[in-house]
Amino acid sequence: MNPEYPETAFRTDLFRGCRALVVGGTSGIGHGIAAAFARHGAEVCATGATEAEVAAAREGASSRLAFRLLDVRDSAAVAALVDGFPELDLLVNCAGIIRRNDEHDPAVFAAVIDINLTGMMRACAAARPALARRRGCIINIASLLTFTGGALIPAYAASKGGVGQLTKSLALAYAADGIRVNALAPGYIVTPLTDALRADPARHAAILARTALNRWGTKAEVADAALFLASPAARYVTGTILPVDGGYLAS
Repeated sequence: MNPEYPETAFRTDLFRGCRALVVGGTSGIGHGIAAAFARHGAEVCATGATEAEVAAAREGASSRLAFRLLDVRDSAAVAALVDGFPELDLLVNCAGIIRRNDEHDPAVFAAVIDINLTGMMRACAAARPALARRRGCIINIASLLTFTGGALIPAYAASKGGVGQLTKSLALAYAADGIRVNALAPGYIVTPLTDALRADPARHAAILARTALNRWGTKAEVADAALFLASPAARYVTGTILPVDGGYLAS
């Protein structure tokens, strides 16, 4: 089966009338998720950290997909953006950075945590009232590093471990508002973030050897899992961390 099939996996009107905010949705997995929800009928606002990212993402984008600049480290900016959505059906948190080899420096460590984990909490807290009005849901992007360590990326691994616990905690805290909170844990996916790994023959081979399906995943496959978690089919699913990893963690 061809992994590039998002347009046929779900009804194209599945999310018609829904409003979605995808934080960190101008590139990589975030952009794939934002585009998938727009293809399936949602009105989507996706954010990027720089004007260049936002401008690049706008080129050729769907009319249902708008892009805004957002620094998730800025609580006032996050609140101002979310205030533009009196009602919200979906928040997807994809914003994140990785600083291989540099994260043992406490200053770099703190900077990664501030974006990847604290930034996520800022968005969730700001969006809670709007989501409650629609009994909406949150999808956080975790990682395989939610479950494993990373010698060169202690901050990234710690942030993603935190994403897992944050997801479970907010699922409990927000349940009374009718808000479901789940996370996706992508495995090794073809994105700019993994370019260095795919370019390293030894790492590339080791990853394939452990991945049961013996290939890298695609943004479309992560987006399909997000569509499921946001859909009525997952109406009794909250507090879960769903690996989308081709069987990597099972090995």
